[in-house]
Amino acid sequence: MKILLVEDDPLHAAFLRDAVDQALPEVSHVLTAENGREGEAMARKGVGAVVMDLQMKERNGIDAARTIWSERPETRILFWSNYADEAYLRGLSRIVPAGSPYGYVLKTAPVQRLHLAMRAVLVEGQVLVDREIHRLQQRQSRPAQGLSESEYSVLLDMALGLPDREIARRRGMSERTVQNRLLSLYEKFAVDLPDSGTPAMNKRVRAVACALTGGVLNVEALRIAEREMQDWLRRNPAG
Repeated sequence: MKILLVEDDPLHAAFLRDAVDQALPEVSHVLTAENGREGEAMARKGVGAVVMDLQMKERNGIDAARTIWSERPETRILFWSNYADEAYLRGLSRIVPAGSPYGYVLKTAPVQRLHLAMRAVLVEGQVLVDREIHRLQQRQSRPAQGLSESEYSVLLDMALGLPDREIARRRGMSERTVQNRLLSLYEKFAVDLPDSGTPAMNKRVRAVACALTGGVLNVEALRIAEREMQDWLRRNPAG
């Protein structure tokens, strides 16, 4: 069995190598990469199992996984991350091929948990996520608590600076629908709640700030969204 470890921190990379030795005795070859771009290239060397960090300086784990799965959708990927942000989870949910085994384990989890995740995902072909990630998934599935996909799309476009008319054009919505999604976002982020002594705030900016501090958005999600928006603008110039 061949496995690829994609991790830009040398200490974490060494820790992962030890974990592989302990949890996966059937592994015969261990390949390593220091960032997502190297990981994409190494994955083409007949690797069917990958452990990958999410946040790396040169090409993050979501972008690398998207490329790997687009070329080899059967690849089993275990994400190992410091972050339990909803933004990362949403990013992953958009790129995992139907039926593909994958996992998400936090770096703060006990080493036994990492060993279990490695065997479950990379050997047995299961889907396994940490409890904290699972709670986020459950929250997303409850409309009163989490954001729907259309609400999240409007939030992203709003964070990128698009006005209502352009959001409607991009997302195939009416402007009224966009405005309804904004009202829902304001309610879920408690933007409209009065607070004595607090000055009036720009609701759009406040909603984005709440999304960032709450982990619903993060820098990586915005970088990806910016690239996608620029591609869309090139294909669909304003009339």
